[in-house]
This record gives sequence, C-alpha cells and structure tokens, in this order.
Amino acid sequence: MKREVRVVDAGEVSRWLQLNAPRGGPDELSLLVMRAAPSVGASEMVIYLADYTQSCLVPLLGAGLARDQQTIETTLAGRAFTSLDVQRAADNPDRLWVPLLLGCERLGVLEIVSPAAGDAAIDAPAWELAVTIAQLLVNRRLYGDVVERMRRRLPMQVAAEIVWGLLPPLTFATDELVVTAILEPCYDVGGDVFDYALNGDVLSVGLFDTCGHGIKASALASLAVSAYRNARRSGLDLTDTAKSIDKWLRSEHPGYFATALLAELDRRTGRLKTINAGHPRALLLRDGKAIRELPGPTALPLGLGNLRSAGPTVHEEELHPGDRILAYTDGITDARGGDGERFGVDRLVDFVGRALNDALPSPETMRRLVRAVLTYQDEQLDDDATAMFLEWRPPHLPLAHLRDLAGGRNGAYTVSPDGVRTSWSNPL
Repeated sequence: MKREVRVVDAGEVSRWLQLNAPRGGPDELSLLVMRAAPSVGASEMVIYLADYTQSCLVPLLGAGLARDQQTIETTLAGRAFTSLDVQRAADNPDRLWVPLLLGCERLGVLEIVSPAAGDAAIDAPAWELAVTIAQLLVNRRLYGDVVERMRRRLPMQVAAEIVWGLLPPLTFATDELVVTAILEPCYDVGGDVFDYALNGDVLSVGLFDTCGHGIKASALASLAVSAYRNARRSGLDLTDTAKSIDKWLRSEHPGYFATALLAELDRRTGRLKTINAGHPRALLLRDGKAIRELPGPTALPLGLGNLRSAGPTVHEEELHPGDRILAYTDGITDARGGDGERFGVDRLVDFVGRALNDALPSPETMRRLVRAVLTYQDEQLDDDATAMFLEWRPPHLPLAHLRDLAGGRNGAYTVSPDGVRTSWSNPL
C-alpha cells in the first residue's frame, strides 16, 4: 500500500530554527536540527560536512545518533554533494540526501529519514530546510570550533591555518558570473592564496603564489592578500594595485617575492583586464575547449621593485557569453608522476575539456582537477596546487553588443531552460 506523503510547511520550521539557533552554541546545532525533525515528518535529520580535501562527508552528530562518514566518490550522499541535486535510493525509500548550499558554496549534505522520503513532493520543502541549515552553519561556526574540528581529518599545520583564515568562500556566483577555486594540500599549504570581491559591476580577482614554504611563505601570502584588499578598498586601479602590493612586499620582506594574476571583469560587458606578474598563463575556454592562453607574464613578480617607475602592462580581453578563464599556480602543472613526467598544460587542458563536456558544476570540476593532480603525484604534492575558474554568463545582453562579440556577424543567442547556461551560435 502506498504511504501517505506529508507535504510540510518548511518555512515555519525554518523560522523556528532561525529563532532558536542563537540561544545555543555551535555544537548544539545538530541537536536543534534533530529536534525539528518530527515537525517535517522525519524521524532523523543529520548534517554531514565536507572535509577539507572534499573527499568525504563527516557527520555532525548529537542526540546519541551513530553514523559513518560517507565517501564522496562512491555514495549517494557524495552524489548529492557533487551533482547539487537531491538523491534517494530505490532500495531505501525512507532516506533522502539534500545538498547543503549557501549560494553556490557547497558545505555538505543533509540526511532526512522519513516515510515520505521516496516521494518527490518532499523535495521542495527539503531544499528550503537545507538552505536554512546551511545559513545557520555559516553564521554559527564563527563562535566555536566544532565545524572546523569535524572538517579536519589530519592535523593542520600553522602555515595552513594562516592561509585558510585568509581565504574567502571557495565559490561565489551571481546571475552573470561564477568564481570558484580549490587549494591543495589542505593541511600543509603555505604559499598560495587567492581573493575576490564584487563591487558594483566589477569583479576583482587576485591569485598569488609566494616563494618559500611554511610560516615564511604564509606570512608573505598574508601580506600580499592584505595589501591587495587594502588597495582594492582604497579604490586603486589595477596598475596602482600591483604597485602597492609590490611596495609592501619589498618593504616588509626584502628578497622575497610573489607571482600574481590580478584581474577585473565587468559583468555587464564581459571586458576582462589582467596583469600577469610572473605567473603561469591563464587559459581562455570557449564552448568547452581551451582556445588559447592569455598573454603573460606582463610584469615581473611582485616584491622585486620593478614597478616603481614604469607600470605593468594591462591586457584587455573581450569575453564571449559563457567564456571561462582558468587560472592556476605552477603546483598544478609541475606535479610529476612516477616516471618523472610533469602533469603539464596539455594534460590540464584535456582534463578540464572533458569535465566541461560532461556539464559538471564548476566547483565539482575544480574538485576533480585537484584530485586528479594528487592521484598523478601519488597523493604527495611537492608544491601548493591552486586552480580558479572565472566564468561570464550574462542572462541577456543587447543584440548590438552580441554582434560585436561575434565580430559583427549575425548570429543567435540562446539561454538554456535552467536560465544560466548561455551559448552563441553563428550560422556564418
């Protein structure tokens, strides 16, 4: 006999969670979620957090529950995390897995055990509840260490603690753009750091690779990203931002330097400005393929004092709707396999091309890329490996501007049913 499905008012439960979460500590959030379970017709609700390497999902337990961690690569919970979609097993209709997302930032998954879990009518309220829980996780984790402790499967070195404390969320998206990044090795990084900010219509991005290892490298990274933020928040343009970072690195850490890729993207027009200060060349991807590298380097690494008189060269690029920029540090391409062969740019391009053709979400492409680099080097990286995607996907643009992007020829601009994927097809 078919079970009766109870479609719950998730909004009322969400409001209850938001009102009661501030009354307890961060380690009580899992208990609060469990208390809310009967209100949505569930017997259990369990939060799972992605660990730092994004290889497993770790249960945030309370109320005497027992759960094992879930491997991201081989479980339904992991599939919910990677696909950003609700998952349920045909042989276990009482269990539902819902992604925990804040915007586009993947935190983990929510497990719901309910007689109604096998019916799609529960999906919408489950999504609404998961969004509320994700917001509470982000808001409450600052007041305690339970979330950080659960996400760590190995001891974190002090240099890595410094760097992770500097980083913004790994993924950010609006209707017009996406920026997502990944960093390895998670527990012993030191020299790689990135930052971004959207101010008005301009997205500013900075990717840095400092020389050295350990505390010295992380201290240099801290100064580089702090100087970058200070210049950006002071309203300096891209050229003066590079000069300011160069000045501070030279002043406080003489003899040390950082390679950098500084970029500004106008989300209305797709105009991209970049300064490459001794960094690997970023790749321009279009229609799932890498079509060329962006020019670089256009300046020497920051901290060497070469920007005091003449400013760095700023490269400008007109992006097409749907274009992606892939930036990375040399820890990606310099990783060596057992035979000593470098991972290299060609292997990087091939991997990313296949991922794009599989229509993976951008954060998942980044996760799989770093896993591939780790596997190639037998899980032992000799250098930090960081990669970043920057995607421009305007939902609509004036027809005249679209023709400009296509070289003045007529064409057709389409938006897919999900409202975010864009393409330009030119019959000529």
